[in-house]
Amino acid sequence: MLATLPLLQETDFPMLTRSTLDTLQVNLGYLCNQQCTHCHVNAGPHRKEVMTQETCEHVLSYLRATSSIKTLDLTGGAPELNPHFRDLVISARNLGIHVIDRCNLTILSEQADLAEFLAQHDVDIIASLPCYLEENVDRQRGKGTFEQSITGLRQLNALGYGTDLELNLVFNPQGPHLPGAQVALESDYKTFLKKNYGIVFNQLYTICNMPIQRFGSALITKGQFHPYMQLLREAHSNENLETVMCRTLISIDWQGYVYDCDFNQMLGLSLCLEKQSQHHISELVDVNLEGNPIIVAQHCYGCTAGQGSSCGGALA
Repeated sequence: MLATLPLLQETDFPMLTRSTLDTLQVNLGYLCNQQCTHCHVNAGPHRKEVMTQETCEHVLSYLRATSSIKTLDLTGGAPELNPHFRDLVISARNLGIHVIDRCNLTILSEQADLAEFLAQHDVDIIASLPCYLEENVDRQRGKGTFEQSITGLRQLNALGYGTDLELNLVFNPQGPHLPGAQVALESDYKTFLKKNYGIVFNQLYTICNMPIQRFGSALITKGQFHPYMQLLREAHSNENLETVMCRTLISIDWQGYVYDCDFNQMLGLSLCLEKQSQHHISELVDVNLEGNPIIVAQHCYGCTAGQGSSCGGALA
């Protein structure tokens, strides 16, 4: 699982500290109905790791105690496959928390009332669509995925997503390359999807493929790991350091343990507080993390290369 970690730990990446925390990103488990080649989580249909109701309650307790947090960002795997997903959404919305669902779109075909549930509770959707061409999407995510994704997007549009409700799409490069310019790609996506499928959405997020887990292992197998890392390093921009997502976000794994970001979670690099690591979310209630050092490694160049990359797309 951590095949790339020894190649990433020795780093000269600049030191970072956390500013005011405003987002809690929670991985509800690695179970997924898809198994994509670019997945940095190594999620799939046979994964057993799923967050329990008890851990969900710890997450809610942290939200209640931490007034600076405005957003709950739910991810996976397919977060909707967690049996406690809907209860967590409802409880967070009752607290006035803005909720994001990172949806792979094909899950909407498997849960008939899911789209209606998300719309009813005003949940923002960030949906994976790594290209607007069917061939490229099916190559990266499996045959038939594009057609199912289009069906899901039409379903969301019919409920007001893309107009009254927030619907953002995610682009990932097909291989070891940096994403293209986000503004230009967004224009291409909007024109193509509207013309060919009648689909509308709000924004496109370009996200760099991280050299960890399934994608990292593929790079090593193909002898592309070191050239890709060199590409990221050479494209590093110091200007992106001010807005990298880890400065205002913490990531919670399916067991409730805390990391500086989702990528560190996948590498087992725990949040470090007062020189101690492996903290559970239940231990951090009422703990001020502002100014705390962030654990960095070579993969962090993936967030600062070129226009930058975060869970909310380009930084520049």
